[in-house]
Amino acid sequence: MSNDLVIRDLRANIGDKEILKGVNLTVRQGTIHAIMGPNGSGKSTLSHIIAGHPSYEVTGGEIIYKGQNILELEPDERSHLGLFLAFQYPVAVPGVTVANFLRAAMNAHRAEEGRDPKETAIPVAQFRKLMREGMKVLEMDEGFARRYLNEGFSGGEKKRLEILQMTMLKPSMAVMDETDSGLDIDALKVVSQGVNALMNPDMGVLVITHYQRLLNYIKPNFVSVMMEGRIVRDGGPELALELEERGYDWIREEVNA
Repeated sequence: MSNDLVIRDLRANIGDKEILKGVNLTVRQGTIHAIMGPNGSGKSTLSHIIAGHPSYEVTGGEIIYKGQNILELEPDERSHLGLFLAFQYPVAVPGVTVANFLRAAMNAHRAEEGRDPKETAIPVAQFRKLMREGMKVLEMDEGFARRYLNEGFSGGEKKRLEILQMTMLKPSMAVMDETDSGLDIDALKVVSQGVNALMNPDMGVLVITHYQRLLNYIKPNFVSVMMEGRIVRDGGPELALELEERGYDWIREEVNA
């Protein structure tokens, strides 16, 4: 069974406004696929629909992953299938520590894998070891684990935590929604280092970004351009460099010609 994420003719509204107007995209297992595009093109809407955000109404198309149309699944079922979304704007959860949140998420996945009930909960010592290893890669202080989830976090801290979750849960398909938003260059390098360390032949990554700078550190195999709710151009890494140099107007002119 293929671990490719296949999106076919996906259409979606928010309220009465159509945002996605027939998106076709395949993110292949073992590759990094970048989507670039100007503000308002539908990139974040696409990521939210993949994850199962309830605010969007899907009016057509399908998203196939591991032999299933995930549009028929609840968000937690999509997560158990191996999908992960790194949010552009992670929410704060006062009263829940980072460590407790991460352990609860890991235990939920272990239970879904059909483990013996006595072995479902990850042993505390094993969990702490894995968490410390992930935090070391992301240059996070161990005291971070005792803080409440995203409460009072800087932009860089929030994004590091998103990648730490990826490191702990080991998804087979990760969607990164403008992870570079709000990051300075040092934080960007650290976050990218965490993603690159996690990447493997069994995993796919969809990177959504406005700018080439993230792709200097997370090297894509494929680049697609999204504009006005559709994928309008596909190419290799050189396409991102061309967009950095020329902007989006030349593509807009070609699309509207």
